[in-house]
Amino acid sequence: MKIIPLQEGNYFVDKNRAFIPLTSAINEQGLKLAVQPFLVITDTDYILIETGSGHENLGRPIIKDLLVKEGITPEHITKVFLTHFHKDHIDGLGIIKEGKYQINFPNAQVFGQKREYEYALLQTQSTSYNFQKLMPLQDLSNMVWLNEDSGNLTPEISYQVMGGHSPYLQVFWIKDDTETYFFGSDNLPQESYWQHSIAYKSDYDGKKARDLRTHWKQQAQEENWKILLYHDMEKTMI
Repeated sequence: MKIIPLQEGNYFVDKNRAFIPLTSAINEQGLKLAVQPFLVITDTDYILIETGSGHENLGRPIIKDLLVKEGITPEHITKVFLTHFHKDHIDGLGIIKEGKYQINFPNAQVFGQKREYEYALLQTQSTSYNFQKLMPLQDLSNMVWLNEDSGNLTPEISYQVMGGHSPYLQVFWIKDDTETYFFGSDNLPQESYWQHSIAYKSDYDGKKARDLRTHWKQQAQEENWKILLYHDMEKTMI
């Protein structure tokens, strides 16, 4: 098994939750973060965990170029795992072409938590969602809707619904014979979240997210997990 971080880039996030490439907003004061999906290669699958922000380079989705750099085409991807439906996690899944949604990974099954999606559809005033790309997912033939609180998606990857940053956010464990990798998504997006016991107001349930991090930190130390970081500007893994 191989895990490859796909480092899309660093962004400044403005008050309207627009993700502005940091090179264009270097002097702005406020939230700055990375966006980096992960490619997991097993004996049977090419798996994406999250799909990035949907930014493009010369009209081509950045996520596609990142895969090509690894010698992989978008058609190679067999599974996509989503933790929740905020735009910086799902907008790389597809593009809008001639007014229609077109998935970037035509041969992939896309796994999302049904309850989280139903919640997202109701957040019509929230700038955390891109409804132009959110709405079409309900009619996407590639979607596999998860309804259980936990389970196995492949022999190597399990999930559990945890909530915290969003009400039904799900996290993933990736295991092989020697290692355990953990992806906590926006409940644990940066290394600094280990260092400060803070309940963030930007989370749906900040106290729950904080308590989950405390529990995971102890478990990670005891079981020697490696942590995959989606939004850390310095590291992809600790």
